[in-house]
Amino acid sequence: MTDSAVVADREAGAGSSGERPEVLRNFVGGKWVESTTREFLDVYNPARGEVIARTPLSTATDLDAAVIAAKKAFPAWRDTPAVARARSLFRFKQLLEENFEEIARTVTTEHGKTIDESRGSVRRGIECVEVACGSPSLMMGYGLENIASGIDCQVIRQPVGVVAAIAPFNFPAMVPLWFLPFAVGTGNTIIVKPSEQVPLSQRLMFRLLEKCDFPPGVVNLVNGGREVVEAICDHPEIRAVSFVGSTPVARAVYQRATHSGKRVQALGGAKNFIVVMPDADWDRSIDVITESFYGCAGERCLAGSVLVPVGEAHKEARDRMVESARALKVGDGTEKGVEMGPVISSRHRDRVVEYIEKGVAEGAKLLLDGRKVKVEGREKGFFLGPTLFDEVRPSMTIGHEEIFGPVATISPVKDLNEAIEVMHAHPNANATSIFTTSGKAAREYARLSSASMVGVNIGVAAPMAYFPFGGSKDSFFGDLKVHGRDAYEFYTDKKVVISRWF
Repeated sequence: MTDSAVVADREAGAGSSGERPEVLRNFVGGKWVESTTREFLDVYNPARGEVIARTPLSTATDLDAAVIAAKKAFPAWRDTPAVARARSLFRFKQLLEENFEEIARTVTTEHGKTIDESRGSVRRGIECVEVACGSPSLMMGYGLENIASGIDCQVIRQPVGVVAAIAPFNFPAMVPLWFLPFAVGTGNTIIVKPSEQVPLSQRLMFRLLEKCDFPPGVVNLVNGGREVVEAICDHPEIRAVSFVGSTPVARAVYQRATHSGKRVQALGGAKNFIVVMPDADWDRSIDVITESFYGCAGERCLAGSVLVPVGEAHKEARDRMVESARALKVGDGTEKGVEMGPVISSRHRDRVVEYIEKGVAEGAKLLLDGRKVKVEGREKGFFLGPTLFDEVRPSMTIGHEEIFGPVATISPVKDLNEAIEVMHAHPNANATSIFTTSGKAAREYARLSSASMVGVNIGVAAPMAYFPFGGSKDSFFGDLKVHGRDAYEFYTDKKVVISRWF
C-alpha cells in the first residue's frame, strides 16, 4: 500500500518542487512502453516525504501484452544452449558490479534504508546472479543404463515456459534477483512486477538487462498493483509464480494461482523469535541482536520480532537492549553515521504507531518510545525511532501479530523448553536465532525449531544464494523454496526418457 491516492488523470500530481514527477513505463518485448492505464500511484522518498515518480497501475491488458511477448520468445530461448544463456547472466553480473553504487543509492532513495543496508542487499542480489551463472551444471539431469536388459533411462530438466515474479517493497533490488536469474538461466521467460511503492530499482536493473543480449521478450517488467497480481494468478499462459509479501496476500496468491494450475512459491509474513540464554556472550551479541530488530527499520521478513530471554538472562537482555537501541542514530539513510532510516510511508508509520498504542493499552511495559523521534531537516520524512516493550505476553496484539517496523518486544521465559513452546504456538515460522555458548542448547534449539531458517549466534538467519530460503507454516506456501537447488527444481520439469534400441 502507499499513501498516495489513485488518480485518474495522467497529467495530475506534482512533486514538492512544483515539477511533475516522471511517469514510469513498462518493459515489454524488449521495448519501454506506456501502460494503458489512467491510474497512478505516487512514489515517495521516505526520508524527505517528497514524490519522486509515479507508478502506473497497469491493467490486465498490459499484463497480457507482456505474456504474449514472453510466450513468443520462449521457444528460441529454451533452445538457446545453457552456456549461451549463462553468458548473458555473466554480462548482467558485470553490469550490476559496475553500477553497484547507483543501484544501492536508488534503493535508499525509494525505500529509506541506510546506504550500507542497501549495499548489503544489492550484494545479496548479485550473489544470486553468480549462482545462476552455474546453470549449465546445475541443470544437469541423471541416468542409468541397463535398468533392464538393453534398456536405458535418463532424466533431463526442461524449462516450464512463461513465469512471473511478484516482489515486495522492502528489498527493491534484491528480491527480484531471487527469481529472474534462475528463471532465465534455466530457459524460461519472465515477467517481473515490482512493488508499486519502489519501482525505480527495477527500472535501473532492466536498463542494464537491455545490454545483456537477452532476446526481446525474455525479460519483461510490468508495473502495477492488485489488478496485475490477479491477472498473473489467472493468466493461462503463465506456468509458475513466485511471490514475497504478507501472509494474507501470500495465501491468496497461492490459492488463486494453484487453482489456475500453476506451480507457486509464496513467501509470507513472520514473527521471528530471538532466544537468549544466560550463558550468551553479551559483549559480542548485543549489537548483533539490536541490528536484527531495528535494521532496515524492522521492515524485513527476517527481522527479529520477539526477544526471548531465558531465566536470569532477562534483566541483562532488557538493560543492554535499551542501551543499544537508544544509541542508534535515526535519519536520512544517505547521510554518514545514520544507522536506521524511515519506514516506507506515512500510512505504514501510522500503522506501526497503532501497534505501539495497542501495546501500551494492553499493559506491556514501554521501555523506549520511538514516536518521539524527530529528524532535523527531514520533518516531512516518515520516521519512527527504535521502540522496545518488556513483559509482552504472546496473547497481546504486539506479541502475536507481525508489526513490520522498528518495534521490539521482550517475552521472558523460565527455560529453553518454554521458549520452544512459545515459538511452536505461533502460526508463523520464518526464521529464528539462539544466542548461547552451549553447544547442547544450540543443537536442541536448531533441531526442534519450527522455523525453517535457524541462526546460532546469528542475528539475521539469511541463507546464502546457494542454499534454499523460505519459512514454514503460515510463512510459506508451496513445496520448493527460493534460490539454491530448489530454484532449479521450481523452474524446470523433469522429463524421464526410457529407451531401447533394436
